Formats: sequence, structure tokens, C-alpha cells
Amino acid sequence: MVLLTTLSVHTAAASLSTEDRPGAQADPVRIMPLGDSITQGDSNGGYRLDLGTKLRAAGRTIDFVGSMSTGPATMPDRDHEGHPGWTIAQIDTNVANWLRTYAPRTILLHIGTNDMYGSDPAGAPRRLSTLIDRITAQSPNADLFVATIIPIRFADQTVRNFNAAITPMVRAKAAAGKRVHLVDMYPSVPIADLPDGIHPNSAGYSKMATTWYNALRSVPGSASSSDASHAAGSVQPGRPRLPG
Repeated sequence: MVLLTTLSVHTAAASLSTEDRPGAQADPVRIMPLGDSITQGDSNGGYRLDLGTKLRAAGRTIDFVGSMSTGPATMPDRDHEGHPGWTIAQIDTNVANWLRTYAPRTILLHIGTNDMYGSDPAGAPRRLSTLIDRITAQSPNADLFVATIIPIRFADQTVRNFNAAITPMVRAKAAAGKRVHLVDMYPSVPIADLPDGIHPNSAGYSKMATTWYNALRSVPGSASSSDASHAAGSVQPGRPRLPG
């Protein structure tokens, strides 16, 4: 009888989740920042620095993943898939291997800036749609956050046209059951925060971080392994639907 009781206690303890066990450390949520130089952020770590700080301060256990590693030496997590100068098509060509290698739980996609002053900006929404379909087909259980791109000082109308085209496209994919979420990043960064007209300064990157953070907070499970449910749809900056 004593032996059976002991076995029962051990079995019950083993069945507890990490959330139920005081002091247990949850597995980190693998987040892939994906895009071009705006994702890389040069030597300052871009939005990734403040975003990581906000998530850790909120008690989230996260792991930025990717083949690139840049940012200040003091930055706790420098990994990402931000590739300077790359277009949507270049990301599309390489993304399957990255997804296979790093198996992200959550993907933060800000891409299209280099397409705006390329040879075919009008075709960029179509190329982005193809990229989204590739990501969701290979990683259907990942939450993919797709941002409208931030302004470009010398191509603002082109950026606006792109953002206006991708907004209904992303929402349609979400309505069809894909785990994609629109993040309206464009209004988050004023042109005054773009010293070269393209890349944010530290203040601009901090504003991007806040918008990403609010988007992650609004989708259960996207930045916390203790959340069991998931949602799909549109996420607006500064309007989280869940507590931190």
C-alpha cells in the first residue's frame, strides 16, 4: 500500500506542466525576426534590443533565432534573420531553409522596403503574398506577424500604396484560417525618426519595438509557452487584447 501511494504521488507530480510547478523554467518561445536591414538594425540591435527587454521584463522566456547575429555586445540575444538590402524575393528564396533549421514558434516579418525603389514596386504585394503562403505552408503552427512597412522619406506614396494593398491580403489569409496577423507598423515611426530617410534612429526602433510587443501580447502563445490558445486576425499598434 505504501509503495502504491508513493508511485501515485510520483506519477501525479510528473504530469504537472511547467506552469503548475513552482520555480520550473518554461521552454523559451522561439521568435524569428525576419526582414532586411531594418530588422538587422546595424550595431544598435534595431527594434530587437527594446523588444527583448520588454518581453523579458514581462516575464516572457523567449529566444530570438536566425542565422545572423548582430547588436551591442551587451545585448542578451543577438540572433535574427535581417538581411541588409534584401527584397521580398530574396527572403522567399531562402526562407524554407531557415524555417527548417530554426523551427520558429513566432515570426516577425517586416519586408518590402527595398522593393519600393526597385524595378517593380507594383508587384511587391503579389510577391509578399507568395512569401506568406510559403511560410504558412511549411510552418502552419507558427504565428506569422506581417507588418506594414515603415515610411520612406523619398517614396512615401509608393509605401502607402504597398501597405494599402497588403492589408486586405493579409486579413483575407487570416480569415481563411492561416495563422497570420497584420501589424500596422507604418504609423509607428514618423519620418522625423528616419535620419537617412529609410532606417530608424534609436527612438524609431524603440517605437517599432513597442508595436511588435503589443502585437505579441494580443495573440496568446506567440510569446509565452504557458498560453495554450491561439488567435488569428488583425493587430493594431498600441491596442493589445490581453494583459501582459
